[in-house]
Amino acid sequence: MRRNLRALTPYVYLVPSLVLLGAFTYYPILRSLYVSFFDWNLFSPRPVYAGLANYRYLLQDPTFHLVLRNTLVYVAVTIPVTMALALITAVLLNERLGWLRDVYRVAAFYPTMVPMAAAGMLWVLLLNPSIGLVNHYLGYLGVRRIDWLYDMNWALPAIMLASVWKNYGYFMLIYLAGLQNIPSSLYEAADIEGAGFWHKLRYVTLPLVAPTTVFVFVVAIISSFQVFDLVYVMTQGGPGDRTNVLVYFIYQYAFRFGDWGMASALTVLFVAGLLVVILLVMRMVERRVHYEV
Repeated sequence: MRRNLRALTPYVYLVPSLVLLGAFTYYPILRSLYVSFFDWNLFSPRPVYAGLANYRYLLQDPTFHLVLRNTLVYVAVTIPVTMALALITAVLLNERLGWLRDVYRVAAFYPTMVPMAAAGMLWVLLLNPSIGLVNHYLGYLGVRRIDWLYDMNWALPAIMLASVWKNYGYFMLIYLAGLQNIPSSLYEAADIEGAGFWHKLRYVTLPLVAPTTVFVFVVAIISSFQVFDLVYVMTQGGPGDRTNVLVYFIYQYAFRFGDWGMASALTVLFVAGLLVVILLVMRMVERRVHYEV
């Protein structure tokens, strides 16, 4: 009897977490899956079973194709740029810079502490075509004025720029933690062999921070697919849906159009697609990663 009670003890402590996880994660997912099979909106308050009609409509909707393309472009650009900038910054700030090292670390991490809505408003001002500092300084280089948030070709890159600035400090901090686990003797041996900065980065640092890179990569994929705040604050999905992304598209259907069936179908596709991407990444990348120094 005592052995059984001891075996059950860990599960008793897990009950509060499991209840919260079930109530706020698993139940909403299952509920969204259920609602996605119904025609349920402000014009039909009672749900009407529609089968796969919502999914068929989305797969044929050109706006959905544009939103999906915007999301994939955003993910494909921001992830490698943010990770590369974070790694290089972490490597530089891991060097001996005296008391200035802490100052530089705080300065690099500071954008992460700025609330996302405030960061969006800051970049709206910086990218203002008339009074923004970005156009002001580009003018010195002979670059013509760019309507960053109103031009169909520049609106999405503008959001990418704000996203990289906002997120790279967080990844830099994770990389700094990973760099602390690399034995200094390996760098000393590389110095004796006459290796320069780039050789040490390629043959020592990159292989040994591979586990950290996998973690950062997965976190970056999840956060990139979930981008919403910057789009909501900076462009509202415009101009012409050129900055509309999946999460903002779900928000539009749910809270602007009041079409809960379609919003649920979008949510199911979003979660399923993100899960597939994560599984593929883990399968392809983790086989090449060694967790021992």
